[in-house]
Amino acid sequence: MKVLDLRCAHDHRFEGWFASEEEAQSQIARDLVQCPVCGDHAVTRLPSAPRLNLSGANAPKASARPAQPAATAAAPATLQALYTKAVKQVLAQTEDVGDRFAEEARRMHYDEAPERGIRGSASPEEVQALAEEGIETFPLIVPDALKQTAH
Repeated sequence: MKVLDLRCAHDHRFEGWFASEEEAQSQIARDLVQCPVCGDHAVTRLPSAPRLNLSGANAPKASARPAQPAATAAAPATLQALYTKAVKQVLAQTEDVGDRFAEEARRMHYDEAPERGIRGSASPEEVQALAEEGIETFPLIVPDALKQTAH
């Protein structure tokens, strides 16, 4: 099993697990690997040091170059985890009204429907029209991994 460090075009970093190096290259080339945060298929492999398991080996010695501060190294992963947690919370606490989003937002704004948290899809023109009516919206990028049932 090969565990590789990967990055999408939006600089989201994540791990990919593959049967072999060749399988990893094949899946990446065929756009079968996507970023779990934004769904981007423009994925590249990051350089990583191999890990050797040698029985009876001593613990590795500290490298000559200074270590990167943990906060800096963990920042992208921490931000991704926080974003994913926030998206999960929004999904759990809102009603999916699908392509009826603009219609339902208007109904709530004009007191024709009970006010509640909703989510759905709207065209840029619909979003602009809602803004002109004083109805605030915001885009939410839901990673593909959260749109599907986990296996």
